[in-house]
Amino acid sequence: MAHDTGTRTLISHAQLRRGRGRIVYWTLLAVVVVGFTLVFLGPLYWMVTGALKSGQEIAQTPPSLFPKDPQLANYADAWHHLDLAKLLFNTFYYAAGALVFQVVLDTAAAYALSKLRPVLGNLILGLMLATLMIPAMVLIVPQYVTVIDLPILGVNLLDSPFAIWLPAVANAFNIFLLKRFFDSIPEELMAAALMDGATPLRTLWSIILPMSRPILGVVSIFAVTAVWKDFLWPKLVMPSPETRTVSVGIYAFSGGTPMNVVIAASVIAAIPTVLVFLVFQRNIMSGLTTGSLKG
Repeated sequence: MAHDTGTRTLISHAQLRRGRGRIVYWTLLAVVVVGFTLVFLGPLYWMVTGALKSGQEIAQTPPSLFPKDPQLANYADAWHHLDLAKLLFNTFYYAAGALVFQVVLDTAAAYALSKLRPVLGNLILGLMLATLMIPAMVLIVPQYVTVIDLPILGVNLLDSPFAIWLPAVANAFNIFLLKRFFDSIPEELMAAALMDGATPLRTLWSIILPMSRPILGVVSIFAVTAVWKDFLWPKLVMPSPETRTVSVGIYAFSGGTPMNVVIAASVIAAIPTVLVFLVFQRNIMSGLTTGSLKG
């Protein structure tokens, strides 16, 4: 009698033990893994190797798979000629501000919808989620009009970090993630805190937030990477060279800069987000699944 491991799969263990079934399974698995690896890592490999090529080599047809004469000086040229230190600092500053605003305000909104349950709370949440169905490009014009003439205050926010921070706060997806996590926190804890005389704000600070570190980490990563990789919106609201983000700055300098230097600058700009993902990839998955089931 075959030993049952308790794990259900699409292909039974008996089929995998047969000669033909094993060959077909491992062949398909190898093809799928190699195919997806090439699709996802191919552009990254081209970018890293292209940054090491000379201008003539990167422009040749067909392109070479490996640099004939690796030129590490391309990275130094990119750092100095494109003023990457300033661009990276600007981007980090905007990302940090967006992180603070999103964590504070989105957490407060999710806590109110999940635990305080205001009147018409479900309707408000539904309207928030409905905005996820609207293409981002459709919102560019009304957001830009709002930024150049902020309602009531009549302030122009161009070249101001608030032009990036304020639109980033209105993130329905992060609010939904936080609410789903807060829903999984037992109501008994809220009732016990209420009996001890804790206010809703005290309960949020002392009970909810310490238990919500996984999902707060996920929201933080999403907030930082969203600002770091954005291009169109910072290009519209940060027209001054002194306030540009790294993606906009590389594009602005690309016209009169050799292509291999531009690619080297792109590699440098991509390193922070790649490192964040490699370091926190387990936290991302655990944070997304921790609140999926109530327990």
